[in-house]
Amino acid sequence: MHSTGMRRAIVLAATVGMFGGCATVTTPTKGDPFESYNRTMFTINDKVDQYAFKPVAQAYVWAVPEPVRNSVTNFFSNIGDVYIAANNLLQLRIADGVSDIMRVAINTVFGVGGLFDVATIAKLPKHSGDFGLTLGHYGVPPGPYVVLPLLGPSTVRDTGGLAVDYFGNPLSYVQPDSVSWALYGVNLVNTRANLLDASDILSDAALDKYSFVRNAYLQRRQYLITGGEGNSPDYSEAPLPNYDAEGAEAATPAGASATAVPSEAASGATPAFGAAGAPRAASDTGNNTVPGHQYVPPRAPGFPSFRLR
Repeated sequence: MHSTGMRRAIVLAATVGMFGGCATVTTPTKGDPFESYNRTMFTINDKVDQYAFKPVAQAYVWAVPEPVRNSVTNFFSNIGDVYIAANNLLQLRIADGVSDIMRVAINTVFGVGGLFDVATIAKLPKHSGDFGLTLGHYGVPPGPYVVLPLLGPSTVRDTGGLAVDYFGNPLSYVQPDSVSWALYGVNLVNTRANLLDASDILSDAALDKYSFVRNAYLQRRQYLITGGEGNSPDYSEAPLPNYDAEGAEAATPAGASATAVPSEAASGATPAFGAAGAPRAASDTGNNTVPGHQYVPPRAPGFPSFRLR
């Protein structure tokens, strides 16, 4: 089953790669030598999201009560903490790794298998982690920015870490395979549903969605690699290149796009395998924010539920 899925992904990548020449950029942005291909893939992902993922996510929000959606988010977040703990330990961030293990234990035992986020109530913060961040922690350069089919923003380094992320995800070992892929699908739909508001904000605010998403993603990843040291990423500082003038990049202030928006959320398609995403401009460890794609819609007044913040 896994080999079949990988073959399909390869065929898909090869197919969409043939359309890479449809968009041309006379002067690619520094650090983005694949910009022609990236913009084409970004557009394809955006259309797939517009006509497939987003309508399904909207139907999911309409049909599933918010407390249930919060519990689904908590469940998959608890599973993700297992892999996050492993990456923090690989980075020799022992305190964070032990905290993640304690989160899994507490939420699994006292949170009914992770349906309720008891660990956050117990003041155990949520962290981010994947193998791309681990490679970056040990000095592996990110390489050029690249937009992956369906998976969205990435870099050469982070793309190389996806295989490790896949096999490090506990969902990959659920049997039978049909149940494993069904869980991946539920996670994808729930994740996209949690990001509906964020993607709408980005569509309204960003002058150039592609440039905004690229800048936000790269700043976010660098911020996570440094462990939150230094200034928080300010997505409004990066100028948006103007490609109307041939051979020149006129800087256009990002102005209205100052709101920190999850970068992968508006990339057209949300990563199906839980690749790390871009959250609000705040430290994950200091404010108990939910990293990656685990964003939870606001709770209706007077409607109690446990949720990750």
